[in-house]
Amino acid sequence: MKPIHIGVISDTHGLLRPEALELLQGSDYIFHLGDVGHPMILDSLAKLAPLTTVRGNIDKAPWAQALPLTEWKEIGGYTFFLQHILADLAIDPPSAGVDMVLFGHSHKPFLEQKENVWYFNPGSAGKRRFSLPITMGKILVSAEGLKAEHFYLEV
Repeated sequence: MKPIHIGVISDTHGLLRPEALELLQGSDYIFHLGDVGHPMILDSLAKLAPLTTVRGNIDKAPWAQALPLTEWKEIGGYTFFLQHILADLAIDPPSAGVDMVLFGHSHKPFLEQKENVWYFNPGSAGKRRFSLPITMGKILVSAEGLKAEHFYLEV
């Protein structure tokens, strides 16, 4: 199996940093996990790779109403479930056959496995909030399985 690279970004709040665009270069797919903030963000990301986006709680403008609240994606034999706010999860990922739940909202990078399901929050790639880091993520899908990691855009 040829490795598949998925760029994961969230909580841009209308700001698409050049460092984020650079890290997303070469992605086979890109997931934006909500709180986009401006349609220009999606236009820019869609030029790099096929884009899947969910609506976040700040995405209230008319253009954002077309964005779904949740998305299912199957890539490389793995099932991904995307939703902005993890607390709003209305499915049971293990019984639904989900391999990875991706979410944003908290602006906090997070990666944990429970009951054979990965939970991944890339953190916020947009404007700084409190003292939280500016981050995004990448997922590698390969014959060895799923590997997710965080990338810090600003130290």
